[in-house]
Amino acid sequence: MSAWQFRNLKDRSSPVQPAPYGRLGPLPTTAKSNGLPRNPILLLLRTLAFLMLVFVVPQKLPPANASEPALVIASDAGERRFQLAELLKRPDCVSMRVNGDIYHNAVEYRAVPLLKLLDDKFSGRVDTVEAHASDGFVSQIPLALITRGASGGSVAWIAVEDPVRPWPPLPHKGESAGPFYLIWEHPERSGVSREQWPYNLVRLSFAESPVHRWPQLGLPAELGPNLAARRGQDVFITQCLPCHQLDGGGASAMGPDLNRPMNPTQYLTEAGLRALIRAPRSVRTWPNQQMAGFDKSILPDADLNAIVAYLRLMSQKSRLAPAP
Repeated sequence: MSAWQFRNLKDRSSPVQPAPYGRLGPLPTTAKSNGLPRNPILLLLRTLAFLMLVFVVPQKLPPANASEPALVIASDAGERRFQLAELLKRPDCVSMRVNGDIYHNAVEYRAVPLLKLLDDKFSGRVDTVEAHASDGFVSQIPLALITRGASGGSVAWIAVEDPVRPWPPLPHKGESAGPFYLIWEHPERSGVSREQWPYNLVRLSFAESPVHRWPQLGLPAELGPNLAARRGQDVFITQCLPCHQLDGGGASAMGPDLNRPMNPTQYLTEAGLRALIRAPRSVRTWPNQQMAGFDKSILPDADLNAIVAYLRLMSQKSRLAPAP
């Protein structure tokens, strides 16, 4: 027999097959009987995998309306939840357009009167409605501003985004102002500010005034009277507190605290601070920057001067405070 014939005979009589290969290396080759592996380890692993599929994967499904957006209104009496579909079906839900909204009068809203939702059940000690947005923005809206709508002032409404007619996405956000948006009819009547139009609204709660809840926002009595700074305190609460705290006072933490560890008047020139308030991106930019500028139509020069005066006095208060 030739060498070639011997090799050919050897190759045909004892073929070499590659071993099965798994994610962790070669799998053991085992004989099978009736389709089941004789290797007890493989049998155990298959049994465990079957039990996991039967008992672990199936989960209790949430209620059909669990994912439907709801607006929460909280008071001393508890919380009430208003489902989106429920609000759209209310008899006082009307179609309307308003001036001053974030869409510049380009959207027709379906909206319900805010006073009807509040139900006139205010305790005597509350004078503020705290409006929480999903991104952390928290506007402190005087209750008197809302109730004034019943006597000729600006009228507050809760706009509800109809899933059948969704609102356009907001610039630089990729999402709309919905599902709930606090809008104002005739905002000029009561001087409603831009920061008092919270969108992506999720919660409204009755509260005491910000200075009462956070005394550190108040001007120090020992620094004497300062009319500009006292005006600045009010402007700060309306325009700045929705995103910032001061000495830990405030409900939002979207932006940095404006007196801890340092007050901006201590590390910015006055020209730089004013430019930062007017047009933040002209001074500095950072990832996920959200601060919008305050032009003169939103923040007149007199109000900007008042904020700067307030911040300067609060920085003095910080330096005069005793060390912990």
